[in-house]
Amino acid sequence: MSLAFLSDQPLLVPQAETLVQALQHAGHTAYFAGGCVRDALRGAPVKDIDVATSATPEEVAALFPAQSIGVGKSFGVMLVVQNGITYDVATFRTDGGYQDGRHPDSITYDTAEHDAQRRDFTVNALFYDPIHQQVIDYVNGVSDLKAGILRAIGTPLKRFQEDRLRLLRAIRFATVCGWTIEAATWDAILSEAPHLMCVSIERIRIEFIRTLCEASDPAQALHLLRISGLLQRFFPELCKLHGCLQDPHWHPEGDVWQHTVKMLSLLSPKRDPDLVWSILLHDIGKPKSLIVATKPDGSPWYRTPGHAAVGARMAEPILRRFKVPNDAIARITTAVRYHMQFIEVQKMRTASLRQMLGRPTITLELELHRLDCLSSHAKLDLYHFAMERLAAFKEEPVLPPPALTGRDLLALGYTPSPRFGAYLKKAYTAQLEGATREALLVHALCHAPGHSNRTKRIAFVLDASGNIPLSPAWELRTTRTDWQVSLIVPVGIPWARPLPEAAQLYRLVADCAGNTDYPPTKTFDLLICTGADLPPDLLATAHNHLHL
Repeated sequence: MSLAFLSDQPLLVPQAETLVQALQHAGHTAYFAGGCVRDALRGAPVKDIDVATSATPEEVAALFPAQSIGVGKSFGVMLVVQNGITYDVATFRTDGGYQDGRHPDSITYDTAEHDAQRRDFTVNALFYDPIHQQVIDYVNGVSDLKAGILRAIGTPLKRFQEDRLRLLRAIRFATVCGWTIEAATWDAILSEAPHLMCVSIERIRIEFIRTLCEASDPAQALHLLRISGLLQRFFPELCKLHGCLQDPHWHPEGDVWQHTVKMLSLLSPKRDPDLVWSILLHDIGKPKSLIVATKPDGSPWYRTPGHAAVGARMAEPILRRFKVPNDAIARITTAVRYHMQFIEVQKMRTASLRQMLGRPTITLELELHRLDCLSSHAKLDLYHFAMERLAAFKEEPVLPPPALTGRDLLALGYTPSPRFGAYLKKAYTAQLEGATREALLVHALCHAPGHSNRTKRIAFVLDASGNIPLSPAWELRTTRTDWQVSLIVPVGIPWARPLPEAAQLYRLVADCAGNTDYPPTKTFDLLICTGADLPPDLLATAHNHLHL
């Protein structure tokens, strides 16, 4: 039987065939093995190809001296690198006892038939000889594959006791391939489920999320994990969603579990693990938040006030327990925390909406919200509103850089304190509402703290167009008795206006003829100008200078 091996790597199969041919020419038996044969038989693409052989690791190393790496040599596995592609080359073997429920205590090199019989499921124990184009089946795996049956090899209970990660792998293979789990195999899963946690949590997490990301029906995968008793062992919080009732007006689909499962069923085939986690956790706080009251008509009223905040607080330790990377934890918990914020989008002030839409996680949040709606009341008006507003910012950043910075406040005489940060936050909100940098600086200048023992010396430097920087603040000069204000006209800029009234507040320090007369103090607390092209001797008179 000739098999077609589909792959997006053009050299994967030809190089593997060359590798097998080299082993066979050296007098060894060598086949493609396991998952690649299974996937080729069902017409699915293969991501890698494993080779099983009668050659020992030492013989493999001798045959490929420059390309072999003995990383799994104690288990009879060598890595052979061919033009940048790595192949697992494993010696046929049988395994000794399994004391830890995960790894064999010892191995013995053996025949291909015995090697097949030590494997987990019949569909994973197939070999293929690419040179002679022949499938080698010692366990009736081909007939099970054609019938769509996942069956443990030999005694199912023994297979799962050897390696309890196989309990989760059974669910993954069945739901990815759309197969039915054979009755005795299913009974063994139920029996061994209480012993799953001898497997490391990292391996459980990888298998769990891989299942939900790859399964043809992730909702069915989660259902099997729950009814098998496996989910309760590693994710008890999720199981509590089952039976947690909701208001049927907003959730005609049923309880929180049914809502979550429906969201998974609506996922696209190409799934983001962050989105999968966000779906699983977005309502994780509902069981703790549930309040049951009575409606005027006497029917029960199910409410979960604050469940998003409760869920976010629960999500972080759950994700840490699963050893999810920190950056992913931050993204997922943000999506959980704010998933109810969409209710307010049409009522939000511009600044609040921009801050929401400018979050780095907004794409994740939008998709979570869309699935949340489609799995309940099916109304997408808020989603479309948010998408339209986001599109409106296509030509500019949703969250622009702050127009007013801490450096500006320091120049104005502010002292760092908790109020310092609060002022900057308030200024940024005003900016998002449309305030210009000049308006923000005017406000900050007019509210700047004065000196307790002397007046603040402030100089406004006329720009080339004849405008006074921060002219609104200039107009308000007389309201600040603690200011000593100077108007500086740089050399070369005509000054045709009369000197302002209240001349004690002003000093004309340069005329159009180029004569300069800096104030007697020769220093300013603050020099305000529109550009940096000022004479060095003028800049030297200022403790701080502020540019627009």
